[in-house]
Amino acid sequence: MKKQTTIQDIAQALNITASTVSRALHDHPKIKKSTKKKVWDMAHKLNYQPNSIASSLRKGKANTVGMIVPRINRHFFSNVITGVESILNPAGYNLIICQSEESIEKEKMNINTLISNRVSGMLISLSLETTTYDHIEHAIKRNIPVVLYDRITHKLNTCSVENDDEKGSYQLTKHLIEQGYRKMMWIGGSRKFNTYTNRFAGYEKALREIGINANKMPIFEGNISLETAYDFMKDFLNHEPLPEVIFSASDFMAMGAIIALQEKNLKIPDDIAVSGYSNEPFASLISPKLTSVEQFSKKMGQESARLLLEQIKNEGQKQSKQKITIEPQIIIRESTIKIKSE
Repeated sequence: MKKQTTIQDIAQALNITASTVSRALHDHPKIKKSTKKKVWDMAHKLNYQPNSIASSLRKGKANTVGMIVPRINRHFFSNVITGVESILNPAGYNLIICQSEESIEKEKMNINTLISNRVSGMLISLSLETTTYDHIEHAIKRNIPVVLYDRITHKLNTCSVENDDEKGSYQLTKHLIEQGYRKMMWIGGSRKFNTYTNRFAGYEKALREIGINANKMPIFEGNISLETAYDFMKDFLNHEPLPEVIFSASDFMAMGAIIALQEKNLKIPDDIAVSGYSNEPFASLISPKLTSVEQFSKKMGQESARLLLEQIKNEGQKQSKQKITIEPQIIIRESTIKIKSE
């Protein structure tokens, strides 16, 4: 078996000390650029591979970042992961991905696992069940930098990256109003959660501007899934008058509602219009194509990773608590466009 190259081998080849090689490989500011170049060139020539396990034991942390996602099978979160890796990997960090499956208990287990793995930092999107934050405070108190993304809380003193959900929802509701819709229905996740509180706030604001009370129109809150919305809509159609438009705070819920409507032979948007939120890939593939809101999830991942790397780099210093808000974009498609009579 071929012997693995060590720092001592590089030092011997260059006739310098092993400590100088180590500092050069870690980009120490006191090492000359010319020396760093010689060390890196020799490391490449000798096929040197750093021992990340030994390094993590010395530092007490690994060059690894932990990331908690509510559901990994959502296009939104897979895009966030892509954005995160595009920043972390070139910086020499690996990513450990955990899934909470919308459970606070599993979220707590994830955080304990990441602490045990000595991660350098954590990226967390809160589960729908998360209303207390002691488990995240536990990580922060252990001097592990934490950045919240997408599903955040302002009750924690951390950096965060979120979409301007209120603005996106407001703009989308304005579009529906401009199309002439007045009798609306809201379906979405629980407004106990920041994301849906903000989306409802934008919806409510746009309607209030034209003298309509959003709370006096049909509202359904539930699990953000196709199945939940389908079951609700199927039951609703048997007992209640049809609204003019459904504002769904989730593309998956919009899809569930559409299936229930089409089973009743209702045409979209002729009989009832439907809008979604998050611009899932299927939004442009179904018939009719679904009006939605683009959230730029890859950019969210990139900004979250940049914030975390900045905190890791400034370890031992007072951490910044920067808040980044990503602007959404309304994508208008067939599902909300009124067909004007000749």
